[in-house]
Amino acid sequence: VQLVESGGGLVQAGGSLRLSCVASGFNFADYAYGWFRQAPGKEREGLTCMSIRDFLTYRSDVAKGRFTISSDIPKTTVFLQMNSLNPEDTAVYSCAAVPLATFLTNNYAYRGCPANTMAIWGQGALVTVSS
Repeated sequence: VQLVESGGGLVQAGGSLRLSCVASGFNFADYAYGWFRQAPGKEREGLTCMSIRDFLTYRSDVAKGRFTISSDIPKTTVFLQMNSLNPEDTAVYSCAAVPLATFLTNNYAYRGCPANTMAIWGQGALVTVSS
């Protein structure tokens, strides 16, 4: 059971980056997926999460207009497209999975996915945005 992120790296301010998160070892369709980040010296924050059954999606204020979550179900992969990056976006980005039933029952599409309810976590991918 694992989530493996890739696509992190160094990007200039104003640039874009797409992170990928490949799921394996469990039934991809039984979960909803979210992206979180943690900057140096700061608490982890939720960015966006989505049900892959009906694509109900939550975006935090930080994510709105710049970050988009999507999925490729046959490839059991979730993506985070990040545009207009700035140095304040420098962080370790992690994907995580929560049981779909939990996502739907608790209306996470409207209030976000709490990190402490996510059942499976990836190892994280470092994104560094230079000025």
